[in-house]
Amino acid sequence: MTAATRNDVPVALESDGVEVRTMPIGGDMSVSYISLPRGTDMGPALEGLPGDACQVPHWGFLLKGRIRMRTASGEEEYEAGQAYYWGPGHVPVALEDSEFVEFSPNEDFRQVIEHVVAQAG
Repeated sequence: MTAATRNDVPVALESDGVEVRTMPIGGDMSVSYISLPRGTDMGPALEGLPGDACQVPHWGFLLKGRIRMRTASGEEEYEAGQAYYWGPGHVPVALEDSEFVEFSPNEDFRQVIEHVVAQAG
C-alpha cells in the first residue's frame, strides 16, 4: 500500500500561482495535488495537444473553489466538495481559487505536464 500527503509529492509545475505536485502511486497511476488561482485558463498551455485540450482522464475531488471545464460538447462547472471524472478532451478554467486532488494514468499525465512546462518556457 502507498500513501502520500501533499507535502510528500514533488512539485512538477509552478508558475503564476499554478502549482502541480504529482508522483506515481500504485502501478500505472499518479496522484496529483493541484492549485489554480482564480482566472487561470489552461487553454493557452494546452495548445498544440490534440484538440488543444488535455487528453488524459482524471478522477478526483475538488477540495476548494470552482472550476469550469470546457469540452468539445460544451461546458460544465464543478465546485468544492464534488468528486469528478474528467474525460479526455478538456480545458480547465478556475472561476475561484481552486485546489483539487486527482488520479491519472502516470505516463500520459507526465507528457501533458512536460508540454505545459515547454509552453511556459
